[in-house]
Amino acid sequence: MDARRSEYGVDPIFLNRWSPRGFDQASISRAELFKIVEAAKWAPSAYNIQPWRFVYSLRDDGFWKSHLALLDDFNQSWAKDASALIFILANTVTVNEETNKQYEVKTAGFDTGAAWAQLALQASLMGYHAHAIAGLDFEGAKATLQLPEAVKLQAGIAIGRKGNIEDLPVELQERETPSPRKPVQDLLFAGNFSHDD
Repeated sequence: MDARRSEYGVDPIFLNRWSPRGFDQASISRAELFKIVEAAKWAPSAYNIQPWRFVYSLRDDGFWKSHLALLDDFNQSWAKDASALIFILANTVTVNEETNKQYEVKTAGFDTGAAWAQLALQASLMGYHAHAIAGLDFEGAKATLQLPEAVKLQAGIAIGRKGNIEDLPVELQERETPSPRKPVQDLLFAGNFSHDD
């Protein structure tokens, strides 16, 4: 079965986006990176709060080594070849403009996930790939990225152009292919959430 065949005819942009680990070590310009992040800023959010924030480094800039060090060893082994690293953050507190009181943004993570999806799709449209990374030192990132208490790290993102599969560690080479997805019928439930298993 084709790992990337649409069941219901979705636009190819969704099928073409995937998360490789093999990057070519090329540079990315700030203008290109900012264009990728601009797509993220247009994501929907509750009350238009726009809780997403981004901290980035470009390969070989002054922040690169400290940012790469926040990834676990496995993710460092391949992300070191990316063009940029981004840490996507969710601001979990906002201020009510009428009462001037702070309150928790319960949808901050959800909305930030929408921004990540748009970022990944824009990267794909530009010939780049974006790979989200959960294997991070979340505690250490608070100090390195100088995060206030209300701003929560959601994930890291490696961005780059696809490189040669042979440059990856052998154990990763067979995984360097777009992954399949579960059928829609396994994800969608009419009326209530129930399982047959």
